[in-house]
Amino acid sequence: MADDYLVTVIVPTMNEEESIGLVMDQINSALRSLGKFEVLVVDTNSKDRTREIARSKGARIIDEPRRGYGRAYKTGFAHANGKFIATLDADCTYPASDIPRFVKMLEAENLDFITGDRLSAMEKGVMSKKHMLGNWMLKTATNILFSMNIADSQSGMWVFRRSVLERFDLVSDKMALSEEIKIEAAKKCRFKEVPIKYSPRKGEVKLNTWRDGYGNMKFLFGKRFGKAGKATGK
Repeated sequence: MADDYLVTVIVPTMNEEESIGLVMDQINSALRSLGKFEVLVVDTNSKDRTREIARSKGARIIDEPRRGYGRAYKTGFAHANGKFIATLDADCTYPASDIPRFVKMLEAENLDFITGDRLSAMEKGVMSKKHMLGNWMLKTATNILFSMNIADSQSGMWVFRRSVLERFDLVSDKMALSEEIKIEAAKKCRFKEVPIKYSPRKGEVKLNTWRDGYGNMKFLFGKRFGKAGKATGK
């Protein structure tokens, strides 16, 4: 039965053949002892061997032709069967090995949502100064606008109970989902931020620092003042 899955891992992809095989190996190795799990690769029209490689290593491929980071995750959420959901990028930056630890932490501490903090213990040179500045600006805006105390508003590694999704009002189909889901979780459930190791990216960089940073900042103000739908959320 689908509900027998303990964990669903969601990985959005677009032309990630260089790294998706390694990410799948890391997930399979980390979760093997945890229990029954599934990996959903939500693919946006990859033109390389991303889908073939992921499928060969046990992933279920979900087609999502509509572009957008947030759109990919929301599609993945709709197809997830696990009691818990974990999210990872397809570029080897996030530690799949931490997923079992976070699942156990959710249960032991009676938490609903854990987000990884890349920035507090980041090794020198892993992220450019430009990206560091952008992350600091977005984190600061998030904390001020929503009365939060978060260290990393843009982290893309989350582990949470699937049941809490029904409490969230997730508007963004774009990069802003990374901050929006934390805002929703901090307001509506038992939330914790935990430091993680962040590794250098493998493959092509798809983030546009200024465009995506501006879009995320605009979205924050839109969500805070009731205009999120107009603030690049959809």
